[in-house]
Amino acid sequence: MGERTILVVEDDADINALLAKIAAREGFGCVQAYSGTEALLQMERAAFDLILLDMMLPGMDGPTLMACMRDELESRVPVIVVSAKAGSADKVGMLAAGADDYVTKPFDPDEVAARIHAVLRRAAGASAAAGAGGVCPDDEALVHRDLRLDVARRRVTLGDAEVALTAHEFDILHVLMRSPDKVFSRELLYELVWKNGYYGEQNAVNVHVSNIRKKLAAAGGAGDYIKTVWGIGFKLA
Repeated sequence: MGERTILVVEDDADINALLAKIAAREGFGCVQAYSGTEALLQMERAAFDLILLDMMLPGMDGPTLMACMRDELESRVPVIVVSAKAGSADKVGMLAAGADDYVTKPFDPDEVAARIHAVLRRAAGASAAAGAGGVCPDDEALVHRDLRLDVARRRVTLGDAEVALTAHEFDILHVLMRSPDKVFSRELLYELVWKNGYYGEQNAVNVHVSNIRKKLAAAGGAGDYIKTVWGIGFKLA
């Protein structure tokens, strides 16, 4: 297996160098970019195993780059946001856009290293599960009304229409469809989907569920497919 490579996207030269040093210390190759545009050029030249992404970048900022990666390029490379923005809205917004974790500046180098390894472990586990056809044979295809979730291909269709979900949106829907009669609290959904990510931002679940509902409605869904159980959480409708 070749060396795994991390793309560091950070306009501050000192912080960029520090993140590159952390990656190298942990045994990863590293490519450095100082703007969103430069990061896109690097992604055209090579494949990366993980991206460390600042939000405030010259030209194309972090949120715009994230949207381009997930929506236009359909890239599922894991992303850890490393930003001075510590507000809940910033964190939830980037997680909803497809980030896998969020670290605030100033950061502890050992914590960044630990989060890199945790995100890569989760990504490897998801790939292995998809390659094996899902968690178990029964999960190869889950069907609820006219909604179908293909675990092996990580594909969702509503009738004849394909529904493009982010990785976390897919995982939330997968959890709900595996246990259609169970009510999941926001905290439990967060734990099951984000696993060892950061804690205390359960509102991220609300944002993702809202996005799933909007996408299903846009695909022609009749009625709700996810029911809110007030004071508890969500279940399949």
